[in-house]
Amino acid sequence: MSDEELDPPDPEQPEEPEEPHADDGLDLARSLTRATAGSTPRRKARMRGKDRPASPRSRVSGAHPDDRDPQTLDSTLARLVDDRGWELDLRMRGVFARWPELVGDEVAAHCHPETFTDGKLVVRTDSTAWATQLTLLAPNVVRRLNEELGHGTVVVIDVVGPHLPNWKKGRRSMRDGRGPRDTYG
Repeated sequence: MSDEELDPPDPEQPEEPEEPHADDGLDLARSLTRATAGSTPRRKARMRGKDRPASPRSRVSGAHPDDRDPQTLDSTLARLVDDRGWELDLRMRGVFARWPELVGDEVAAHCHPETFTDGKLVVRTDSTAWATQLTLLAPNVVRRLNEELGHGTVVVIDVVGPHLPNWKKGRRSMRDGRGPRDTYG
């Protein structure tokens, strides 16, 4: 038996006569179009309710604005910020950028905000004297920040002093040692 007798032709695929090959690429485009045209299944059952596809008339925007109309960049960004929950983070970054305006130039020259999490703002100062001063000013700064951000946004300000040197150096350092102290009495 020959191979043609063993494999009967597929009834769904009609045999097409081969066209002569052209160098412009249109023959390839035509054959791809023919191959993909029959591959998409079509629904024959009638759909009702929410699953029903929109009619061509309902895809055209009417006289009133809706979400299919072109949107401004401002409204698109506002919707993105609301969807992602970035509003408080962006406002806090604005506070970090406007820190000298909010607390004054003199105070801002000696301290800067580091982090904000769960209502707690951590502020680093450049000396222990300014840490004490900012601790005394903290209620006023919290009130001013809550005026800018909304009531209850900043609950507490944690004031930390400057980065101090680490005395745990060398081969002979002691665990839990306090480091060098004033020995001149």
